[in-house]
Amino acid sequence: MGFLFRVRLASFFAGAAAASLAGFCHLYKDYMLAHDAIAQQVKGVYEDIDERFESLNKRIMALEKSEEIGDLKTYRDI
Repeated sequence: MGFLFRVRLASFFAGAAAASLAGFCHLYKDYMLAHDAIAQQVKGVYEDIDERFESLNKRIMALEKSEEIGDLKTYRDI
């Protein structure tokens, strides 16, 4: 009776270890998929912000140039 109990107990723990390993692998794969999806979204937002920053920077430079040209015209009139 003792031998049979040990075999059943060992089988139970072997099954529990195999199930926990399979569950861990499944959860890790799910975690990595979610991480990649979020990383792609953040990368898209970051690129979009960079494009907006460059666009605003170009507009500011154009305004500064137009102000400089306007200032030069004003000084010529004096």
